[in-house]
Amino acid sequence: MGEVRKLHKKLRQIENLEIKPFLTQEEREKISRKVELRSRLAELLLQLSAPQQGQGTVGDEKERMKRQVEDSLEVVVSQSPPAKVPRESSDRVPSQRREVAPGYPAESQTGTSEPQEDPKHNCLRASWEGARFRLRLLEGHSDIVTCVVAVDNLVISGSRDTTVKVWHVPTASEQRNLGGHSGGITGLLAPLPEYCRRLAKSLSLNEREQFVLSGSVDCTIKIWALSSGCCVKSIYTFNAISALCFVPDGEGLIVTGSDGGKVEVWSWDTMENCQSIKAHEDSVTSLQSHGPLLFSGSAEGGVSVWEAQCSRAAPLRMLHQWSSAVTGCGRQNGATVSQLTLSPRGDRVFLANGRASLKILNWRTGSVSKVANHSSVAGVTDCVSQTGGVLIGSCFDLATGESTLNLFSLPLCKYLVSLTCPEYPRILCFTGWLTASGCHRWVTGGRALTVWEQLPANGKQRGDVTAKRNSQLEASLEESGTDTEEDSDGKTDSCSASHTTDLSNYPCSKMSDTPLPGR
Repeated sequence: MGEVRKLHKKLRQIENLEIKPFLTQEEREKISRKVELRSRLAELLLQLSAPQQGQGTVGDEKERMKRQVEDSLEVVVSQSPPAKVPRESSDRVPSQRREVAPGYPAESQTGTSEPQEDPKHNCLRASWEGARFRLRLLEGHSDIVTCVVAVDNLVISGSRDTTVKVWHVPTASEQRNLGGHSGGITGLLAPLPEYCRRLAKSLSLNEREQFVLSGSVDCTIKIWALSSGCCVKSIYTFNAISALCFVPDGEGLIVTGSDGGKVEVWSWDTMENCQSIKAHEDSVTSLQSHGPLLFSGSAEGGVSVWEAQCSRAAPLRMLHQWSSAVTGCGRQNGATVSQLTLSPRGDRVFLANGRASLKILNWRTGSVSKVANHSSVAGVTDCVSQTGGVLIGSCFDLATGESTLNLFSLPLCKYLVSLTCPEYPRILCFTGWLTASGCHRWVTGGRALTVWEQLPANGKQRGDVTAKRNSQLEASLEESGTDTEEDSDGKTDSCSASHTTDLSNYPCSKMSDTPLPGR
């Protein structure tokens, strides 16, 4: 298994190198070995799953070998002993205590617990089993798609090729090409209609005008009018932008993250910088708002929580900051890691950081739990999102090159189904919503930009992808202390916060799963 672990590590590093903005010659040479390493890994997994077979049994029957390789991951996992949940000792610090998810009973005096049957979850799971999706490619970008947002029946995509494109989703056609940046696009946002009306009025445009903002490594934020495709405003930030977000509180705030770890705030009314904070030690890779709260995640694995306040001089106030020692999302042995992405809900934040599991951080207490997002350590989780009452995590299999979207019910985070696409490119970004008929419509980006259209349950159309259950992911909620091979190199220290505001009585709005207007 030693060589298998080394190959997993090398393939993970290569996959992460491929999404970097710039590559050295040495890095290009490493990437060129991906096919060779993947073939070697497949061969080793096949030997582990069937050691009695000789060397000559593979090679002649190509299809048979492919099926065996695809099944080998599950076999290896099934041969591993189940992880043991450590009994809580009396000398642990409070922030290391086990957090029991809602709907799961606390352990009895004997140390055992049985998950309660959840009729609502069972009904939701039954409705998802066999669900079919039609996939349509949106072709036009010449490089990796890094971000996507939706506005009514339009999807706006930003790419490393420096362009922003507007797509009409029902017809899967390109509507506009917004060229103007000189560097790769790293963030997109679509302000709420009330903020669009205010900006339209100040620019003497139609009050129904819709706007989208783009951030780039060229140190600029550009504001585009979607009806004309014109750039109506450009803000120079002096720092390469690595993340972009809008906080819909009061006058409205544009928030940018930089590759140097800065979080900066810009007034929606004046477009002037009103706050700049060195918030993280490494690049800010994710910014997400949740009511008056803002969550920032960084490449070193830290997560910060901010509150919008009525102050022009300092519109953001830090509530809490959790280091990588708490989140467990930091670099391991100096290895290249995928960017940390996050999705907040209530007092929890779902984290994806390029590993085989999703992590759940309680931002009030610092307790962390994990949800299995792949059946082995060969999985890479790049993005996590919430739509229509489900949590969706993307997963890419390093060994087979398969992409999967795993669905979990909310709020319990219990596994529902998986949508797997053989030989589909790695999914790096996601947006989703419900159509007027109640069906799901998603758009995923990466090396391919794709619309996922859920087909009606009573329809006769044949779908490209069918939702199926993966038995390996049934017990999706894992104990935060049970390290797997994926994080065995990185030891988690005591869960201590670097900022200790009392948040026990802080109100937190609930997330809405209501379809967006006009969709």
